[in-house]
Amino acid sequence: QVQLVESGGGLVQPGGSLRLSCAASGSIFGVNVMGWYRQAPGKQRELVASISTGGSTNYVDSVKGRFTISRENAKNTVYLQMNSLKPEDTAVYYCNYHGGPGFSIVSWGQGTQVTVSS
Repeated sequence: QVQLVESGGGLVQPGGSLRLSCAASGSIFGVNVMGWYRQAPGKQRELVASISTGGSTNYVDSVKGRFTISRENAKNTVYLQMNSLKPEDTAVYYCNYHGGPGFSIVSWGQGTQVTVSS
């Protein structure tokens, strides 16, 4: 099993920045993909960004140019730098891990609230 602990959410004004962190522990496979999903009230959970152990990244179109995902493999930690935040970015952000055979081992963090409001 893999445990994920998130930090860094909070309240920020439009145009501001936040940095989310997610530390993984437990039975971590050397090749894995970690990412961030978000879920706003009344909406489905969506993938925001993901990054492989090799550094390949993927972003949802709405955050391209504003958010940057990165990771420190030695620390099993993934980050999401969020700049130029908009009210529509308000959601609970969840850290996610995929690893193991066929990336079938999936873990989720507990979620951290991000609120963008003046």
